[in-house]
Amino acid sequence: MTSELAVSARGLVKYFGDRRVVDGVDIAVPKGLVYGVLGPNGAGKTTTLRMLLGIIEPDQGQRSMLGYSHPRDASDLVGYLPEERGLYPNMKCREAIAFMGALRGLPWATGRKRADALMDNAGLGHAKDEKIRKLSKGMAQLVQLLGSVVHEPDLLVLDEPFSGLDPVNQEKLEKLIRAERDRGATILFSTHVMAHAERLCDHLSIIAGGKVRFEGTVNQARAMLPMKAHYTPHHNVEGAASLLPADAFREGDGWRFTLPESGIEALLVKLIDGGYGVSGLSIERPGLHDAFVRIVGADALKDEEEAA
Repeated sequence: MTSELAVSARGLVKYFGDRRVVDGVDIAVPKGLVYGVLGPNGAGKTTTLRMLLGIIEPDQGQRSMLGYSHPRDASDLVGYLPEERGLYPNMKCREAIAFMGALRGLPWATGRKRADALMDNAGLGHAKDEKIRKLSKGMAQLVQLLGSVVHEPDLLVLDEPFSGLDPVNQEKLEKLIRAERDRGATILFSTHVMAHAERLCDHLSIIAGGKVRFEGTVNQARAMLPMKAHYTPHHNVEGAASLLPADAFREGDGWRFTLPESGIEALLVKLIDGGYGVSGLSIERPGLHDAFVRIVGADALKDEEEAA
């Protein structure tokens, strides 16, 4: 592992019985970035994160975390929000956050002081002395997240952190993730909902069937698909089709088609010279959602839509 990587893994393999759940995964997470592990349900994301953290051991492969070849040796430097949430229901919010910090070596008094500030910044200041059992699911999840960052970890690992949160709490979580990155932490999180990854990730891997199908930036993933254009003629909408690319189809008052590799300029000249004119034109870059479906396959679309 180099000093520029927070997490590194090569050739991770994990079997559950006869099933190969993770099949040779390589991951390199640069320090100080937000790194997403994306994939449909059952892709192997949670198992991969647990191996990276040392919670479970790989059957094959090596991994390193924050310079340690044994990830659990770095545990006090890591904040972890598991997919299965769990807090003591009769503990007050401030105490729950301080307790989670104490598990990572943070003094109780410091933990309580930081818990107050964290809850104020997250809009939960009114609930400091509320017991966990009285909170909504979303509020309890945010409290557990605050407990994951109270000791100011170098690395924050979040497994499906947006699951079950309403839009307001999703926005609070995104704000907290950005704040942790700005503080200098590295954030590694898994999700199967592309909208969060598109807004947050500096770098990402897409996993399906236990294998890494793509690794790179959001823009690199989006660049795998061509841009689309929507053109509305000023005259003779039907006649304009003769000059448009072969995949053009009617949409509203105009036509939608794949942007030619040569660009739009030469096509516009032909349309104007042909007397069709231009009433409207928009160029659209494909989203991460589209790239995800292309990389993983159309079957992944159902999982993403159900979770959105």
